[in-house]
Amino acid sequence: MRVKETVREAILEDIGRGDLFSLVSDRRMVEGKIIAKEEGIFSGKLYVQELGELEHLEIEFLKYDGNHLEKGDIIAYVRGTANRVLMYERIILNIMQHCSGISTNTASFVELVKDYDVKLLDTRKTRPGLRIMEKYAVRCGGGTNHRLGLDDCLMLKDTHLAAIDDLHKFIEIARKKIPYTSKIEIECESVEATYEAMSAGANLIMCDNMKCEDIKKVVNYKNKNYPHVLVEASGNVDKTNIVRFAQTGVDAISSGSLIHKAVWLDFSMRIEHK
Repeated sequence: MRVKETVREAILEDIGRGDLFSLVSDRRMVEGKIIAKEEGIFSGKLYVQELGELEHLEIEFLKYDGNHLEKGDIIAYVRGTANRVLMYERIILNIMQHCSGISTNTASFVELVKDYDVKLLDTRKTRPGLRIMEKYAVRCGGGTNHRLGLDDCLMLKDTHLAAIDDLHKFIEIARKKIPYTSKIEIECESVEATYEAMSAGANLIMCDNMKCEDIKKVVNYKNKNYPHVLVEASGNVDKTNIVRFAQTGVDAISSGSLIHKAVWLDFSMRIEHK
């Protein structure tokens, strides 16, 4: 995981060549109290703890990744000289708020389908440089990660399929070239396309922007003929329709909105003299 690298990049971005406040601060000892200003699911401890270790800050956590937050809860205490605590205040809050927003959003989706045997997946629709952190936040909210990158599963989307003449032949060749443990997933936009993808040897089928009635047909066909294949529903999934997708019997539902539609939770830091 790129935890240390992500933290270092955040420090370089915000502090650059130094903090001007440090030039005039009297370096008195202070304690920063981080408070939740709204309810949600906390995450970000993994990264903030790494920051504390890198920059020699004393950080005491009262909440841990995946914990529920109520408005007014104290999340953590940050102790050190005023210049050190204030230098890293915004980085700490940015990490916690961003991660907790994703975890909270994910948890709200998970709650809707808790009665169904289905996994909730994220996607690669992540902010450049923050994918690992954002997908970690999804896990803290109860979701499951889809691909981390192009190297851990061969997914053939519509744009790939447009460049393939013979799907069966392509998969036959791919099996000889990709790692033995790698799976092949094929994006399909029709029932007929899923049948061809299964017969061609796909491990996973993504029903993309398909009607729930058609997805049910795919699931039933797969159960009878290719029980080892996993079926994923994707495309315009939101809180208003995710239950209908879960009711089709798919193994997983993926939604980019877990991350890109998440809103930061509101946290603040209050400084007290020690």
